[in-house]
Amino acid sequence: MGIFQKLRTLIRSNINDMIAQAEDPEKLLNQVIEDMREQLARAKKEVALAMADESRLRKQVETEGQQAQEWERRAMLAVRQGRDDLARQALARQQEYAERAQSLHETWQRQAAETAKLRDALHQLNEKIEEARRKKNLLVAKQRRALAQKRIHETMSGLSDRSAFEAFDRMAERIDETERRALAAAELSEEMSGDPLEREFAQLGKGGDAEYRLLELKQKMGILPPAPEPAARQLGQGAAGQLGQGDTSPAALPSGVRDAELLEEFEALEQEERGKA
Repeated sequence: MGIFQKLRTLIRSNINDMIAQAEDPEKLLNQVIEDMREQLARAKKEVALAMADESRLRKQVETEGQQAQEWERRAMLAVRQGRDDLARQALARQQEYAERAQSLHETWQRQAAETAKLRDALHQLNEKIEEARRKKNLLVAKQRRALAQKRIHETMSGLSDRSAFEAFDRMAERIDETERRALAAAELSEEMSGDPLEREFAQLGKGGDAEYRLLELKQKMGILPPAPEPAARQLGQGAAGQLGQGDTSPAALPSGVRDAELLEEFEALEQEERGKA
């Protein structure tokens, strides 16, 4: 297991050095994974050599055992031929091969057990590297999210100064003021350049429309009975003519004055209604 202890020491040393000098975590993690894969490739070569040695020992055990069997067969042949002298020599040679086969068998068993451990450790190392690769993706995503949150926080902190917003509000107010002045100038220009008679007739038409809508409202509320369409329109036009005859009509007053008077009248009506209730 010394090879994997050396690999762990080397990987830990490389990671510590990179962490100490790290500026880009994503780049660091990618480099760590790459180094792990390189170390895994080296470990695979070492394990492959151990497996080759184990296979060689196994073949030597088989060869020595076959030689021991062969010399035993020869000793038996010599005994059948009455050559005990040759049989003794063959048995001595058979014992030598058998002893070597036994010694090699024990060595092969130890090598096979060690090789099996190395293979298991190699599989574990490969699984850990794959797990590190998956975690690397999660860590990179966390790092990017943290950087995004940091940038947002820095941006919001920079916007805590109200001067930029106040300048924006002042500019918006200036634009609105420019727009109001432009509209007022256009309205004044239209009033000065238009035909007064046309404006009066237009005002009469507005009053007639309002009177007609009032009539429809009263009919809808049941205050007035329904009237034929032509009669209702004539009534609206007649009322519009009456409103347009004098300068004291609501249509002839300025809009600000009309609005104030209308609000006062509606407030009086509401108070009257509440008194009745």
